[in-house]
Amino acid sequence: MKPQIIVDRDPGFHNKDLDKTRDRLIKGQSYRDLSTIAIIPSRGMMATKVVQSWMQMMTPMNQKFIRLFMIGMEVGDAYNQGIEYILGNPELSKWKYVLSMEDDNSVPPDGLLKLYEGIQKYDVVGGLYWTKGEGGCPMIYGAPNVTPLSFTPQLPQPDCLQECRGLGMGFNLFKLDMFKDPRIPKPWFKTIQEYIPGQGARAYTQDLKFFEEAGKAGYRFASDTRIKVGHYDVNSDITW
Repeated sequence: MKPQIIVDRDPGFHNKDLDKTRDRLIKGQSYRDLSTIAIIPSRGMMATKVVQSWMQMMTPMNQKFIRLFMIGMEVGDAYNQGIEYILGNPELSKWKYVLSMEDDNSVPPDGLLKLYEGIQKYDVVGGLYWTKGEGGCPMIYGAPNVTPLSFTPQLPQPDCLQECRGLGMGFNLFKLDMFKDPRIPKPWFKTIQEYIPGQGARAYTQDLKFFEEAGKAGYRFASDTRIKVGHYDVNSDITW
C-alpha cells in the first residue's frame, strides 16, 4: 500500500455513484426472486470438459438454485417429466424459473447471470450455440413478426438480445409460469414426424414444437448472443 494522508472518510466505491450502482442492480435483477431449477437430460456419462464449465458457472448470491438430472430418457420426455415433477412439488412449484441444460453444452461462467438480465423482457432467453459440424447452424430459429411461421435459422447479431421464434434447448431460461398456462398443450415437448395430406410433411424436434405452441399463446423468445455456449462432440473432441 502506498503512503497516504487520510482526512475524509471514504464512502465506498458503490456509494460514490449510487445512481450507477442502482442501474447495475436493476440490470442484474439480483434483488428479485431468481429461484431456479435446472433440468438436465443425460445419457448417464458426461464429458469432463462440459462438467468443468458447469462447475465454474456462477449463480446469484443468496438465491435458490438446484439441478434435476433426468437419466436414460428420451430428451422430450425428460423435460416433460421434469416439469411435471416441479409443478407437483409444493415447494418447487412456487419457484420462478426453469433452466434447460444439456450434457454436451459447455457454458460461460457468467452465462446464467446474463440470462437473468434478458428474462425481464422475454419469456424464454437462451445462449447462442450451434449445431455440430463444420456446416453448423446457429440455433436462433425464425424471424419474429414474419408470416407464415418459419423456423429458418437467423444470422446472429453480435452482443445483443435477438428476438426469434424458437431456440435449441442447450442453455435456456424459462419463466416457470409458462408451464401453468393451459393454452400450451401437453406434452410440452414432443418430437414430430408426420405427413398431412394437402399440407406436406412436418418434422420438429421437441424444442421447436414447444416454441410453436407457446408463440401462438403470445409468448416471446430471444437469444442473448453475448452468451457463447459450446456444443461438445466427445467422439472428435471438438467443441463446435
